[in-house]
Amino acid sequence: MITGRVRVTEVFFSLQGESLSAGCPTVFVRLTGCPLRCTYCDTAYAFSGGTHRDLNAVVADVARHPTEYVCVTGGEPLAQPSCRGLLRALCDHGYRVSLETSGALPCADIDPRVSIVMDLKTPGSGESHRNHWENMDVLTQKDQVKFVVSDRQDYDWARFQMDRWRLSDRVGAVLLSPVWQALEPRELAGWMVADGLRARLQLQLHKLLWGEVQGR
Repeated sequence: MITGRVRVTEVFFSLQGESLSAGCPTVFVRLTGCPLRCTYCDTAYAFSGGTHRDLNAVVADVARHPTEYVCVTGGEPLAQPSCRGLLRALCDHGYRVSLETSGALPCADIDPRVSIVMDLKTPGSGESHRNHWENMDVLTQKDQVKFVVSDRQDYDWARFQMDRWRLSDRVGAVLLSPVWQALEPRELAGWMVADGLRARLQLQLHKLLWGEVQGR
C-alpha cells in the first residue's frame, strides 16, 4: 500500500499523441493545477477543480486498461507534492511511465525509472522567464525536451538552447512542435530541414485524429 493523495482532473485511455511513444495506447493521468498561463495552452480546464484521490485508487484505475504505458500530465503535475509518490508507485507496478512537465519546477528526486518529457517554454508562450534552468543538469538519455514553436523567433530561440545545453547529446530526443493552428507544420519542417537540425518534428497525433477533444 502507498499513502498520499493527488488532485485528479481525469484518467483516460487513448493513444499517445506526442513524445517518442507517440501512437502507443497509453493511460493518461491528468493532475489538476498549473502555476503557468501559456498563451497557447490547450488544457486550461485542468487549472482548477478535479477530485482528491488516494494514490492506490489512481493506480487501480490505471490497471483497468490493457497497456504498459502511463503518462502523468497536467496542468503541471509537479505542482502537487504527491506527484512523486504517484510516479514511484506506477513504476513499482511495472509501467513504463512518462512525466509531462513544463520545466518551471524542480525535477530533482524524480524516480529514475521515469522518462521526463520537459517542455522548455519558448518566448511565444509568454512564460519563458519561468524555465528552471537547473533542471538541465537532471536530464539524461531516457528523457526528452520539447519546444512548442509559434513563429521563427521561437524556432531560433530553440536552436540557441539546443546549442547552449548540447541537448541532442544530453537527452534521448529533442522535439519541436508547431503551435496548433498558428504555425503551419510544413513551415517548421522546412526550417528544420534547411538547418539539418538534430531534432524531431512532432505533430500532435491526438488532435489530427480527433481534434481538440477533452479526454483524448
